[in-house]
Order: sequence, then C-alpha cells, then structure tokens
Amino acid sequence: MRLTYTADLWWKNAVVYCLDVETYKDGNGDGIGDFRGLTQQIDHLDRLGVTCIWLMPFFPTPNRDDGYDITDFYSVDPRLGTLGDFVEFMRTARDRGIRVIADLVVNHTSDEHPWFKEARSSRDSAKRDWYIWKDDPDPVDPKDLVFPDKEDSIWELDEKTGQYYLHSFYRFQPDLNVANPEVRDEIARVLGFWMELGLSGFRVDAVPFLIEGIGPDPHEFLADLRAFMNRRDGTSILLGEVNLPYPDLMEYFGDGNGDQVTMCFDFIGMQRFHLSMARQNPQALAESLRERPAPPDDSHWATFVRNHDELTLDKLTEAEKHEVFDAFGPDKDMQVYDRGLRRRLPPMLGGDQRRLKLAYSVLFSLPGTPVLFYGEEIGLGENLEAEGRMAVRIPMQWSRSGGFSPDPKTAVPTPEGEYGPRHVNVDDQRRDPDSMLKWITMLVERYRESPELAWGRYEVLDAGDEAVLAHRADAEGGTVIAVHNFADREAEVELVLRDLDHCEVLTDLLVDGTLDLPSDGRVKFALEPYGTRWLRAAVPDAPLGNSSAKSH
Repeated sequence: MRLTYTADLWWKNAVVYCLDVETYKDGNGDGIGDFRGLTQQIDHLDRLGVTCIWLMPFFPTPNRDDGYDITDFYSVDPRLGTLGDFVEFMRTARDRGIRVIADLVVNHTSDEHPWFKEARSSRDSAKRDWYIWKDDPDPVDPKDLVFPDKEDSIWELDEKTGQYYLHSFYRFQPDLNVANPEVRDEIARVLGFWMELGLSGFRVDAVPFLIEGIGPDPHEFLADLRAFMNRRDGTSILLGEVNLPYPDLMEYFGDGNGDQVTMCFDFIGMQRFHLSMARQNPQALAESLRERPAPPDDSHWATFVRNHDELTLDKLTEAEKHEVFDAFGPDKDMQVYDRGLRRRLPPMLGGDQRRLKLAYSVLFSLPGTPVLFYGEEIGLGENLEAEGRMAVRIPMQWSRSGGFSPDPKTAVPTPEGEYGPRHVNVDDQRRDPDSMLKWITMLVERYRESPELAWGRYEVLDAGDEAVLAHRADAEGGTVIAVHNFADREAEVELVLRDLDHCEVLTDLLVDGTLDLPSDGRVKFALEPYGTRWLRAAVPDAPLGNSSAKSH
C-alpha cells in the first residue's frame, strides 16, 4: 500500500501504548513518577515500535480517583512536573516520531474544582447551570450504579443550597451539564489548549455518559468537537470508550466517512477473546469478528487485551462470565463489581509463556489498531493487595531492583514473588531473545510491515479444527493469513485459500520457513499447542514484509 495514503490516516495501523505518568518512572527522586522520568524512558517505547502514547490523566487533582477527579483542565499536577516538563516530553516524543494523545475526562470534575465551588455557592451562581441539579430526584435503579461497592445513589445532597447534584460516578465527581452551550465551548477550549501544545488527539472517557441528556440530538456535540479538532489539525483523533453492543455503538462513529469518534474500542471482541481463552476454543471470538460491523472509511476499531480499568465482562451472559471467572479469577478477591476481573493477563494465565505469546499474536493480527497497557510488553503482574481496579496500576519494572524510583510513593506497591522486578523487568528481557519483550517487539514490527492486517478486508476462515482461529486480510494485492491454536494440543490445520492464482508460497512472518501453495488453494500443516502463524501469500523470494509484492 502507498505509504502516503496510510500516513494520512496514521491511526489505522498505529501502535498505541497507554501509560500513567505517576507509575511509569520517577525522574526527580521524590518517589512519584513524573514527566522528566517518562521523557528519559522514551527510547524504550521507540525501540518497542510504539507510534502513539496515550497518557492517563496528568492534571491537578485531589487524587481520590487516581487522577480522574480533576481540579484544573489547563495544567499539570505539581507531583508530575510542570507545563515546561510536559512540553519537553512532547518535543522528545516528536523527535522519535511518536504521537501523543491524552485522556479527555470532561463528563465530570472534582468537587474541589473552582467551577463546582462557584456553582454550589448559591442557586444564583453564574456557574450553577454548569452542573445538573434537582430538588427531588427520582429513585435510582441499582443497575445505574457504576461503582455499586462505593455508591448507593447517583444524586448527592448539597446541604448549603438544598438541591441534589448528579454524579454518574463517585459523589466527589459532579457531572458537568454538557447540554449547556457554555460548558461545550469550554470543553472545546480545553481541547484547543492541549492541541496547541502538540497533542494529536484524546481518548474520550465514558462517551455515552458524556453526551446523555444533551437534547434531541446528543451526537451533534461529538460531531461539533470533531469538526473543531479538524479545523485545528486535520490529523487529530478521538478514541472513544463506548462499551455498547455493536448496533448501538455504530452511531458514535457518525455519518459519511465518520464525523464523530475516530476510533472506538472493541469491548465485545475483547470479552469474547477472554471467553475463548478460558475455553481454549476461539469460536466465541470468531463469532464476534463475523458480527462486527465495518466502521466508516476514515474510522477504525481499537483492539486490546487489557486496559487500566477492570477487565469488564458485562456483555457476556451470566454463564459465560462465570466461565471466565472460574478460569482466570476464581477467588472473590480477584473479581470486582460482579462484572469483571482486577487482574493482569500473565497471572491469569499462570505465567504460561506459550499462551501469553498466543494472546498478543492474536491482538496484533486482528483487524483494528492494537492498544497496549504499560507493562504488557514485559508480562507485568498485579498487586491484589490494592483496592479495586488499582490492582493493575502498579509501578513499571525497569530493572531487578525495580528501577521505578529509589523510594516509591505510588498508591500501589510493586508486587513480590514471581512477578516482582527480580523476575520481570525491562533490562533482563532486552538481553533475552526468548523474552516477552522481544516477542512483542517482533509482533509490532511485523504488524507495521503488514498493512493488510489494519487496512484490509478480513474474513474468518474454516481451519478444519475448532481449536484454531484463522482469518485472512486482503488489501491492494497483498494477503496475510493469521492462524492461532487456542488449545494445549497439536492441531491439524486445513485451509482453502481462493483467489491467489499467482501466488505459489505462504511465507511465514514469525519464524523462518515457507509453505507451498497448491493450485487448488488447499493448505495443510500441523500447529503446535498454542502455536501461531502469520503467513503472507507471495511469489517465491518476495520480500517478507512488503505488501506491494506481486501477490494477489
């Protein structure tokens, strides 16, 4: 494919890496991660092949919700550095060719934000209508509670003014009234401010909560935001957290080529992936791939194995959810909100490197843009001593001694035992050719060399064995077939590959070797337990990673 074309829509084959500045690297020795420390580690991300860093909230905060309770949208939390440190980080990332996006958390503020302090000062306050108030709110359906272990309502009485304010999340996070044009204008100013400092876009937190209640056409606000961003920078993106069934989710992309959210996370596919891993049978994932609608031309799906929140299973049936619980989180302490797991993948899989490597091979081969959560590249573990979702937000492990800070003061301590830094760290894995770090670095490289995976038409294939997921991606004369064995047994794979008349071999992109491609397109081979193959259809001696080879 033409690089000029793929570069215009850079997000379609980006490699996105989510990190929390606070837990990534301490640069000044005070025990808390900061922008100076992150900047010093930028070459780790460059070597890994990351093309876009997603920053979790770094704004001033009382830190009652790990930074998602914000008191100033126009600055940097003093614990993490200054605006000057942020600009130096941005310049260094740009020097390495890495774009940066940040969390956009504007469906609520902290109750300590100056806007809310002014709003609650009087019913006649100029900022009163920046939030949502009621004299006598309706009873709350327990299903509306996002954090049922902490909250029993979404309304909180403000004793001074005698009205209740809405908080979709915690009571110390009052919802902004996005139906108010003044609030929408202020949100646009926030975006414009950070775009002027170099951000290429935003990951939009809890999009359905953000736009609900705006009026007859709530999606008009998303279209307005996207139009504003396009005027400022036509290459900027919105990455949406929209955990809805596919039919409901599609309207968040917008009309035409996609005039609202640029990319949406595929929560359905992620949940079916974990169900498939639990069953050691990929048919649930294959079903979701067949069901998943095609997004608008200039939009895309974002795929992931894990993110910074709980590993939600809310779109599975009760029976399916408990299959995953039984396989990967049988203890109540490993579960959260009765809908998800508060675990990272390596401990879930018992440290089985074969299954871990399979999981990330699946991720990078699926149609969509892969998103990594920091530490996944080394098999970072968890700390179940932490509360709730914080269990997975542990400090990054750089060396055998930890390497995060001489005196860590993060909310979640580094774990001990087999997932502690003596056994899991960047330094050791850089020197180990069989490490998780080397595997994911290779997957990133092969993914970037295979634009068919991100851009192409895809088709789930019959592999001749129900334990095997096989799918094919075609784009502009190039074809890549990905084959994965989810079972702990050898599988006999049989594929029928049509419309490859000029191709004679399948070149393996992950290991050395080729398979002959008979004229009838019928290919048979054995796949070891948890084995993976990425196969490019090609003429003999065609370059491995060049999709412009004379293949059809």
